[in-house]
Amino acid sequence: MSVALVTGSGGLIGSEAVRHFAGLGLDVVGIDNDMRQEFFGAEASTAWNVRRLTDELGSAYSHHSIDIRDRAALGKLFAQYGRDIAVVIHTAAQPSHDWAVRDPFTDFDVNAGGTLNVLQNVREHCIEAPVIHCSTNKVYGDRPNGLPLVELETRYELPEDHPYYQGIREDMSIDSCLHSVFGASKVAADVMVQEYGRYFGMKTACFRGGTLTGPAHSATELHGFLGYVMRANMERRKYRIYGYKGKQVRDAIHSSDVVAAFEAFFRNPRSAAVYNLGGGRHSNISMHEVFALAEEITGKEMISEYDETNRIGDHKWWIGSNEAFQADYPEWKQVYDVPMILREIYEANVDKWVPKA
Repeated sequence: MSVALVTGSGGLIGSEAVRHFAGLGLDVVGIDNDMRQEFFGAEASTAWNVRRLTDELGSAYSHHSIDIRDRAALGKLFAQYGRDIAVVIHTAAQPSHDWAVRDPFTDFDVNAGGTLNVLQNVREHCIEAPVIHCSTNKVYGDRPNGLPLVELETRYELPEDHPYYQGIREDMSIDSCLHSVFGASKVAADVMVQEYGRYFGMKTACFRGGTLTGPAHSATELHGFLGYVMRANMERRKYRIYGYKGKQVRDAIHSSDVVAAFEAFFRNPRSAAVYNLGGGRHSNISMHEVFALAEEITGKEMISEYDETNRIGDHKWWIGSNEAFQADYPEWKQVYDVPMILREIYEANVDKWVPKA
């Protein structure tokens, strides 16, 4: 028996990973205690996704409602499967800047402590299993805001002759900049994943994602950019834009493209690998531009308001480079761009995201 163990299995990337690795013939063990509902309220619950996975996959999927902070429960589960675990995909996290400030202890315990718990259990019970960690571009703090950005009509942009025009690479420093509380907890997790790779010779990868997205997102205001834009439009909610004149740029990568990268690493793992992984130049958009695209898809005008105060540590412009990952895994190809992603989100939720009576 070969087992893929997925933390955060009810979330966007976690659920996509469950389906993908089950499709490869692995038995999948999922860990998710629906903390997302505690973080963001009932509309952000992942319970519906867990039910769908259980119904679709049957005996190929085993679900466990375990908190990754619970060392005893986590250790018992790892011991149960032991060396049958062929890969560990760690997506569980507290994912919001804003929420982290409200409760820094929980944020750090989940993001940093939970990651350490996973790593140590892999070391003790299945040390040959590659560990795939969902990190974030927020480990670079607000350093991208120091780039020589040019203000255009609908977005901020880098000059074409800048070394990072095709995307920010992993050589950008993470030091001496503002990270936010959330960013700091994710830095701690990211560095620990690297350390277990180097110090203990484990196969580990940090994937520093930009905007990870797709139709399985339980989109809510504090997390799930593209999903929440579509939800706000479809349900006739007011969308609040925070700072930067609405010209902030994000790259966006579909969850299926993300897990295809995970599979590539699983098949040929390395130690202490670090990769930026995002939409890159292939798939990026500004706030102004995504509003126009959402309106085109639904035929409904966005309802919005502008708050000139940007979120602390928020990026004015982020387009990441996938160059390092593609150099190591040239067979990986990115499929989705932003218009494809938005239309898929719309079609998947057209009967669910309707205006409240």
